[in-house]
Amino acid sequence: MERIVTFAVLGDSAASGVGDAGPHGVNRGWAYYLTQSFMHPVVYSNLSRPGAQSIEVVEHQLPLALELEPDICAVIVGGNDALRNGFDPEKYRQNLRKTLLALQGSGSQILLLQLHDPTRIVKLPRLLGQILLRRINAVNNVIQNLAREFDVEVLYTRRISGIYDRKVWHVDRMHPSKYGHQLMACHFRELLLKRNWKISPIAIDEVQRISRAQSMKWMIRNGTPWFLKRSVDLLPAAIFLMVAELIKITSNRLRNTQADIYYPDFSAQSELNLREVYEERVS
Repeated sequence: MERIVTFAVLGDSAASGVGDAGPHGVNRGWAYYLTQSFMHPVVYSNLSRPGAQSIEVVEHQLPLALELEPDICAVIVGGNDALRNGFDPEKYRQNLRKTLLALQGSGSQILLLQLHDPTRIVKLPRLLGQILLRRINAVNNVIQNLAREFDVEVLYTRRISGIYDRKVWHVDRMHPSKYGHQLMACHFRELLLKRNWKISPIAIDEVQRISRAQSMKWMIRNGTPWFLKRSVDLLPAAIFLMVAELIKITSNRLRNTQADIYYPDFSAQSELNLREVYEERVS
C-alpha cells in the first residue's frame, strides 16, 4: 500500500499564504505548492492564522496538529511576537520550545524559517528600523538555537539569492508574492530532500507585474484600513521606542558604552521608568 504523508503547518500569515490569493480569494502559499509536489499522497492541514503569535501556536494550533500525528510539520511564527507590545524573547523561546518538544515527541520532522530583514523592503525612520531589526534578530536567534537543540531544518530566508527583489514581495511589502511563495516552496523542498523525502521540482510561474494603479487600489481598499487599525496599538509604542532609543544612544555616547538590548512593555507606558527600560536585557 502506498504511503500517505501527513503534512501540517502552524504559525502566522507567513505560514497561511497571505500574499498569494487564489482565484476565489483563498490563500495558497508556499505550503500549498510544496504539497502539490510530493511524490506520495498527502494529507495537508494548514492550521495557521494571520496575526498569530507563538502563544496561540502552542496553546491552540499545536493540540490540533498533534491529533493529526503529522509526518512533517512546519512552524512559522515570530514576526507578530516581535511587532507586539511587551515583546519578550524568553517567552517566545519558551512557547516555541514547547511546540518543538511536543512535535518531535510525536515523531514529526520539523521545518522552521528565520525571518528576513524587513528594513530592506519597507522604508522606516532610522531609529525605528534599528529597533525593529533588533527584535527580528532576537527572534531569529531563538530559532537558530532551538534548531540546533532539536536538530531540525531551518530555511534561512536572508541567504536566498534575490530575496529582496521587488518581485518576491506582495504589494503590501510585508508578505511574499505568489512568486515569493513559490520560491520559498523550492527552498523548503531542498531541505526535505536532505531528509530523504521524495518531492518533484516545483515550477515557478512567470511574474505578473502590478501597475501603479493596482497598487494604489490595494492600498486604499486594504492597506489604509489595516494601518489605521494597527496604529492604535503600534504608533504610540513606536514613538516611545524611538524616544527611549534616542535617550539611550545619547547616554551611551556620554559614557562611551554600547547599548543594551531592551524590549519594554508599553501596556502601562505612563508608569514605565526609563531606568527599568534600560536594565531589561537579553542574554
